[in-house]
Amino acid sequence: QVQLRESGGGLVQAGGSLRLSCAAFGHTFSSYGMGWYRQAPGQEREFVASVDWSGGRSEYGDSVRGRFTIFRDSGKNTMYLQMNSLQTEDTAVYYCAAGPDPVIVEGIRWWGQGTQVTVSS
Repeated sequence: QVQLRESGGGLVQAGGSLRLSCAAFGHTFSSYGMGWYRQAPGQEREFVASVDWSGGRSEYGDSVRGRFTIFRDSGKNTMYLQMNSLQTEDTAVYYCAAGPDPVIVEGIRWWGQGTQVTVSS
């Protein structure tokens, strides 16, 4: 059974940092892109960042570019999202995703269950 399991969410003050992890089980994702999406209450799911199968190319949403960094360790089948300079607007449930083209929702084949990130002022 394929599973994507997120960890690392929590409560942090504005200006602080968190690192999210996404561990993949039941499948080797070395040939797929992986990414992060987030969803705040009452809002649509938003693209945050993605990294291609090689780890050499990454994409970022406009709201996080320059503050967040995505990277992966294919040997560990794990992806990470380093979040710095967090703002209250970053509060959301963060979802790990994997698929042929994780930049778009239609390109996602697997989703994680989500991890809550709350940024307090």
